[in-house]
Amino acid sequence: MIKFEDITRRFLDYLRDDVDTSVSLGLPDHLHRLGDPSLDAHWQSVEKARALLAELENTTAEDFYEALDIDLMQRHLQKELFFKTLENHGELQRKRKPAGVDGVSEGIFQLFVNDDRDSAARLADILSRLQQAPDYLRAELSLLTTPVRRWRDIELEQAEEVPDLFDSVLDWARETDFADTADLEASISDVNRALQDYRNALSAMDTTDDFAIGRGKVEELLALKRIDKSPEDLRQMAADYMGETQRTLEELRQRLVAKYGLDPETDTVTLHEYLNGKFAVELKNGELGSVLDHYQGERERVLQFINERQLFPVPDDQDMVIMLTPRFLQPVIPAGAMWPPLPLREGTARSMVHLTVKPDELDEHTHLGICIMMIHEGIPGHHLQFASAARQPSLIRQFFDANEHAEGWTTMLEDYMLDAECVDADIADEVRFITKRDISRLVARVGIDLYFMTGDAQFLDVGLHLDFNSDVPFDNAGKLLKAATGFTDGRVQAELNWYSKEQCYPLSYLTGNRMVWELKDELVASNPKGLTTEELDREFHRLYLQSGCMPVASLREVFQHEGFL
Repeated sequence: MIKFEDITRRFLDYLRDDVDTSVSLGLPDHLHRLGDPSLDAHWQSVEKARALLAELENTTAEDFYEALDIDLMQRHLQKELFFKTLENHGELQRKRKPAGVDGVSEGIFQLFVNDDRDSAARLADILSRLQQAPDYLRAELSLLTTPVRRWRDIELEQAEEVPDLFDSVLDWARETDFADTADLEASISDVNRALQDYRNALSAMDTTDDFAIGRGKVEELLALKRIDKSPEDLRQMAADYMGETQRTLEELRQRLVAKYGLDPETDTVTLHEYLNGKFAVELKNGELGSVLDHYQGERERVLQFINERQLFPVPDDQDMVIMLTPRFLQPVIPAGAMWPPLPLREGTARSMVHLTVKPDELDEHTHLGICIMMIHEGIPGHHLQFASAARQPSLIRQFFDANEHAEGWTTMLEDYMLDAECVDADIADEVRFITKRDISRLVARVGIDLYFMTGDAQFLDVGLHLDFNSDVPFDNAGKLLKAATGFTDGRVQAELNWYSKEQCYPLSYLTGNRMVWELKDELVASNPKGLTTEELDREFHRLYLQSGCMPVASLREVFQHEGFL
C-alpha cells in the first residue's frame, strides 16, 4: 500500500509535469513553454492519469480528511480522463474542438497582467512562447478533422482579436526598454502571419453542427460530480424553479409598476428596460472604461458591509483586480467573469474580474446590477471562495473546482446578501427584480445544457411552453434563452458560445444553488450545537470557504464530520 504523503508528492509531480496545468496553477516550472497539442502528447497524458489513478486505489488513509483528499484526487483524474477520451459519434472530441488560440494566448495574457516578477523576466518568457507559437498552431491544425461549426467560428473570432494582446505586450516592452524588443517585434509578426494562416486553413475545413455526447455520457459526468439526479430530475427541478421565480417576479412587478406610476399592464420585459434606463451608470467623458470606477466603489462598499457585520472570514493576503475584458476573450465572456487566483503560486491570492463593456450592452452594467456582480464575482463570491481555498494546507483542495459548489455558493449569496440588507431599502425591490430575472437565465441554462449534451429537445421544456422545431440546435436554444431573459440577440449568442463548449457547467448554477440551499436548510433544522441564527451563518460560511471547492455532496460529509449534522 502507498502512504498518503507519497501519493500527494506523486500527484504534485503529475500536475507539474503538464505544461498547461502547471502554468494555470501558478507553478514556475514551464512559464517559458507552450504545451504540446499533438495526439501523441494527448495519449501520453491519458496514460499518466490512468497510472496515477491506479496508485490512488492502493493508497491508505489515516483519517477522514486523508480519505476525502484521496477521493478528490481520484475525481480530478477521472474528470480529466472523461474529457480527454470523450467522443462525438465515434471521433475524439478534441479533434473537433479548435483550441489553438487559447493555447497560445492564455499563458501570455497571464504573464502580462498577473505576474509579480520584474518585467524583463516576464517578457523573456513571453518572447519564448511567441517563438514557439507558429509551430503550435500548425500542430493544432494537423490534429483537427471536422470541427464543430460554432466552435470553429468562435476560434476564428478570437484569432482575429488576439493580435491586439500582442500589440499591448509590445507597447509594454518598449516602455520598459526590454533588451530584446526587436526580437519580440519580429516574433509577433511571425505569430500574426501564422494566425492568419491558421484562420485561412480553419475556414476551409468541413464542419459539423452535431456536438452531442449522448445521454450515457451525461449520466457518467453527473455521477463524477456527485449530482445524484437524472437528466429528467434536473429538467423538472428547473421547471419548478421557473414557476417559483415567475411568481416572485410578478409580485415584484406589481409593486414596482405602482411605485413608479407605470401602466398597471406593464410587462416584466418593459419594466426591466425602464429600470435599466433609470439606473444607468454615468460615463465620464463618454468613456466605457469609466464603468470600472462604479465597480471599484461597489466592491469597497460591499466589503465594508461584510466586515462590519463579520459575516465572512476574509484573508488579509488577497487581492482582486477589476479590468475590461480583452477583445480576444469577449466572444466567450458576455458580461463578466472571474479568473481565480493561481492556487499554488506563493504570495498574494490575486484574482482578475473581467467586465465586457460595449456601447450597445451597457444595460448589463447598471447601478442595480453592479452590486450583484460584485457579490457574485468578488467578495463574498468567487474571489473570496477561491482565495480562501488557496490558503488551506491540502494540495488537492487548494485547486479542486466543483462547478456546482462554486456557482451554488455565489447564486445563494445573491439572495442571502439581499436578505441581509446589503443594498439600500429604497432600491431593494429593484435589485431583487433584476436578480430574479437573471435567475431565469440559470433555469434556461439547465435545459440548454442538457439539450446540447443529449440532442434531445424535451429538455428545453423548463416551464415556458415554447415550440422548438428547428434542426439547428443554436436556434432552439436561443429561442429559450431569449424568452427567459430578454437578452439582446448578441448577448444570447455570446452566452450560447460557452454553454456549448463547457459541458455540464451551465447546469451547475441552478443545480448548485438548490444543493447549497438544501445543505444550509439541513444545518438550520439540525443545529446540534444549539447555535443562534447569526452564529450558524458564520460557521456555515467559515467551513464552506475553508474546505475548498469540492462537490456539495462531499461538503455535506465535512459538515457531518465536524458535528454540524
